[in-house]
Amino acid sequence: MPWKECHVMDERLRFVARLLEGEKMAPLCAEFGISRKTGYKIFDRYKDCGVQAFSDRSHRAHRQANRLPAPIEATIVRLKREYPGWGAPKIREKLRQRFAGPHLPATSTVHAVLDRHHLVHHRRRRRARLAGTALSRPTQPNALWCADYKGEFLLGNRRYCYPLTITDFASRYLLTCEALLTTQETFAFTVFERTFQQFGLPQVIRTDNGVPFASAHAIYGLSKLAVWWLRLGIQIERIKPGHPQQNGRHERMHLTLKREATKPAAGNVLQQQARFDDFVTRYNTDRPHQALGMKVPADVYARSPRVYRGLEELTYPFHDQTILVTGCGRICFRGRKVNFSHVFAGQSVGVTQVDEHIWLVTFMHYDLGYFDDETCRLEPIENPFGPKVLPLRSE
Repeated sequence: MPWKECHVMDERLRFVARLLEGEKMAPLCAEFGISRKTGYKIFDRYKDCGVQAFSDRSHRAHRQANRLPAPIEATIVRLKREYPGWGAPKIREKLRQRFAGPHLPATSTVHAVLDRHHLVHHRRRRRARLAGTALSRPTQPNALWCADYKGEFLLGNRRYCYPLTITDFASRYLLTCEALLTTQETFAFTVFERTFQQFGLPQVIRTDNGVPFASAHAIYGLSKLAVWWLRLGIQIERIKPGHPQQNGRHERMHLTLKREATKPAAGNVLQQQARFDDFVTRYNTDRPHQALGMKVPADVYARSPRVYRGLEELTYPFHDQTILVTGCGRICFRGRKVNFSHVFAGQSVGVTQVDEHIWLVTFMHYDLGYFDDETCRLEPIENPFGPKVLPLRSE
């Protein structure tokens, strides 16, 4: 028997009266269609306040500590309508001139008042989506490397294996085939560093848009791995999502790898790596390629003249300040914390003033975006890396 809205007070009175007559709380609450928690609350109110407890109570707070005086709130609204282009900081300054005293509202409070009166224009947040880049077709070794994970497959010990493969585009040379148990970027860093040490550095690396090569939620779709490549002077190409044929040479190698080295799978990752090592040798030195004039990749490939020497220190002598990006992806600048991007954590960026209260953030020789003293949030500029790095597309 749920309570009818028009007789709430009468129902509460009947409820308490039957409790006072000695009826049990649980069956009585079930009969009235309320929880025992609500039943005890009503009974406790009756014991504290008597019959007045049966009337509805307002949910409004008894006091509002930060409630602005009505004249100040009205002035905020009037100033905004008088100066529609002004934001909360300018309106607050105008208030300071008119209402001198210790209780001047904060800028955030002024903004909240404007928002409450629907005087704040909320920009629709655009969801970034990754898209492919322009793709090159070089004919010289080390001008372009292709990298990808050849899907996962189950080993004999019931562990999944994720082969990370790297090939040279022009020569088809299989540089690396590493059996990994995860696609986490930490292990990818190790594989790429060992490959760079052995074969030198390429001009460009082409990948898909998956982890750890890209990050859809980071600035320009970069990942920590991609930022490291940029630091090494390597440009980036990305195929379009859902278009593996744009990395067709690499995918064709994967078909051969799957057929010759994974069926059946080895018992564990070490045994599987031994199979991959044998496959790399056969693929590079024994298997002729029709596209190479029936030569083997080892006959065409040569080590890159660009030697891997690690990362050089980044300096910005023509900027106002060099700042180290924090572990959570922020730039701490003059007491402010500017939200930047976690993929640049631990990297040095340059900051220079370009206008009053406007600052430009630069990574290496790429200008990334601006922030101001008020919002402390980076506004990215048009993709600074050119056609080699994935642009963002909004929808």
